[in-house]
Amino acid sequence: MLGTILIVILVLALLGALPRWPHSREWGYYPTGGVGLILLVVVVLLVLGRI
Repeated sequence: MLGTILIVILVLALLGALPRWPHSREWGYYPTGGVGLILLVVVVLLVLGRI
């Protein structure tokens, strides 16, 4: 249950980090890449049964 909630929150954060506005386009892929890395770690921990 906790793992599912974590994945939903991280997916929403990943969508929120996409550079869609003019002032955030110069940020590049850094916000999305950081959140994506955290999402990948959580998914791996879920598959291994640690969460």
